[in-house]
Amino acid sequence: MTKEKLPHIHILAMGGTIAGSAAHADETVGYRAGAIGIDELLKAVPQITDIAEVTGETVAAIDSKDLTEELMIKLAHRAEECLSDDSIDGLVITHGTDTLEESAFFLSLTIASPKPVVFTGAMRPATALSADGPLNLLNAVRTAASPDARGYGILVVLNDTIHSAADVTKCDTSRVDTFRSPNRGELGRITGSQLRFFAPPSSAPGRGTFSIPSEALPETAILYGHENESRFLVDALIEKNVSGIIYAGKGMGSISEAVLPALREAQEHGIIVVRASRTGAGAVIPTAIYPLPFIASGTLVPQKARLLLQLLSAKKMNPNEIQHVFNAY
Repeated sequence: MTKEKLPHIHILAMGGTIAGSAAHADETVGYRAGAIGIDELLKAVPQITDIAEVTGETVAAIDSKDLTEELMIKLAHRAEECLSDDSIDGLVITHGTDTLEESAFFLSLTIASPKPVVFTGAMRPATALSADGPLNLLNAVRTAASPDARGYGILVVLNDTIHSAADVTKCDTSRVDTFRSPNRGELGRITGSQLRFFAPPSSAPGRGTFSIPSEALPETAILYGHENESRFLVDALIEKNVSGIIYAGKGMGSISEAVLPALREAQEHGIIVVRASRTGAGAVIPTAIYPLPFIASGTLVPQKARLLLQLLSAKKMNPNEIQHVFNAY
């Protein structure tokens, strides 16, 4: 009897805690991220070969706090090349958790392939007691190999849960269940070897809408609202002539009277201002208090609003057009 051919899943490694190494097994902080190669990661999960034919390569070996725009674009280009290969059925991307959600969201905006693309990582280094990386990697490959995962866009799989790249965010500094989707909830779960989605694929906002940039994106900064703030940071950004400002305001993107005039001046200088929220959940919507050209971020957290604004600004879109895109989130 001929053995059924397994799907071919290719892994792109970006370093991170999942490839981290510490001197002792009880060390879960202070380790060196990206120290372990892809071959060693795969050796720790021999069960993967029962699920898929797995190949892999290293794109970067960094702590994801050091992720750059250049590396993110490099990852997107390599992912696009792999997905255009008819011999590859899906991708898994291992990535540090600090900026995993940003890379996943960026790829969700620039990759249109229906093939599964699954990001995963770990909160404990590979050398730690109860390291979570091996099971996360196994489940990511299991998800990428499943025909049920086609059409969902870019996915994030950690701690037995499946999330959309647009919704998921890191919510805790150290817990293994740090990745959550506060607004729409998780897309599915993996129990044992069973993968279950809770809802059919939907038209993910902006999926594959943008071409992968061939040059640097417009410079965009994030400002964090707080009590007793002043306008000097906004003034510095006006002087810097940045393209955009994401203001992570209090509550529903509220802007203090101390900063509001400065942000209006920024707009007069041609800087696009987006109101987001520092709360981490809920939607920021257009209001009469902050009419256009202030842009409301919808449910996007500030770090994702920044990426979307950069791509929209590169297309020279006006505030009404930009707001229309943000309204989808």
